[in-house]
Amino acid sequence: MKIEKLRLRHVFGTIETDGTFWEERLVMPLDVYPEFRDVTKRVGWSDQRSENQLAHDAYFVQIETDEGVIGIGGPMDKAVAFIVENELSHHLIGRDPLAIEFLWDIMHRASDHGRQGNTMIAISAIDCALWDLKGRYFDTPVFPLIGGPTRESVPAYASMLGYNVLDMGLVRERAQQHKEMGFTAQKWFFRHGPMSGAEGLRKNVELVRTVRETIGDDDDIMLDCWQSMDVNYVIRLAEQIEEYHPRWLEEVAMPDRVDSYRKIREATNIPISGAEHHYTRWGMKQFIDAEALDILQPDIYWAGGLSETLKIAAVATTADLITIPHGHSTNAGIHFSLTQSPIHTPYQEYLVKWNVIHQHFLKDPVKPENGSINAPTGPGMTMDLDPDKIEREEEPNFGS
Repeated sequence: MKIEKLRLRHVFGTIETDGTFWEERLVMPLDVYPEFRDVTKRVGWSDQRSENQLAHDAYFVQIETDEGVIGIGGPMDKAVAFIVENELSHHLIGRDPLAIEFLWDIMHRASDHGRQGNTMIAISAIDCALWDLKGRYFDTPVFPLIGGPTRESVPAYASMLGYNVLDMGLVRERAQQHKEMGFTAQKWFFRHGPMSGAEGLRKNVELVRTVRETIGDDDDIMLDCWQSMDVNYVIRLAEQIEEYHPRWLEEVAMPDRVDSYRKIREATNIPISGAEHHYTRWGMKQFIDAEALDILQPDIYWAGGLSETLKIAAVATTADLITIPHGHSTNAGIHFSLTQSPIHTPYQEYLVKWNVIHQHFLKDPVKPENGSINAPTGPGMTMDLDPDKIEREEEPNFGS
């Protein structure tokens, strides 16, 4: 079997919503500047077409072989799709699609300036498509091919990005709703950073207190700083929220500031997570060597694909660290999570709103049931696109 083509599919559709979909953004690194701090919409979020409709488009890569077996990876944005087509695809044509380790190494070695960022995201999408293809070829889900299951399902935590975090009444309502859906853990996102001063800090603390009072003492709360804070601010924040027993504080500083993570970890009893914006086992090793994190969060679709995330997790276990991948793809994530020891991967992230976006075009979206994600039964990563969701499909245009 040989790879004949990497086909980029640019699909368009409409997501039905119950009012405004993206209610509020999270704190961002650019918020240190006033001109960005008061902007309410996050760049890159899909456009609300009307009160109950969200316009959406996405790119997928479809690997096609001379035996008719395909594999699909995505979604991805235009910049990543460009790299797939123009910088990576020619390395795969005529190759054996089952030789995934070999193909990953070729793409990695050929990417002189692309061991991070969009090039690594493109490699990740291709790698995941190859695993989807391999599962289809052997007519099995992917997780039996990478070690087999350690359990029948994986607890998911509800990641609440995009929900209103300024109106505490709405926070209580949504937190209670997801508790009743069976989630025993929720992650909420701070809206304020160091430049919002004492008032912003109070509002951040109020958010944590409100969630804890709503879901009770037995459920886990995770809190995301989204790389937008610094050492002194996070230490102050941690001191004021420690009584609410967060499971972890996430991405407490910009991703390359490993020493900042180490200083914060040494100064608080709250576990520190991060590294979703780092890439490959070599990037994660910086945090491991510095003893800067308690939980590693590589994204399977960013850090190097399923192949590389398995290596990251293996390295992490040598330091007895937890690995819970960032939740870009639930379809890929569940295959990883099922094969890991429950003590090293106790949860899988389920980004509630982003899963509506990322799985919109999929025929078989993967969703939690009573707060857990069950082992898939379909071949590959169940990545077939649903023609009923595709309003139109265009040939990718990468012109200026």
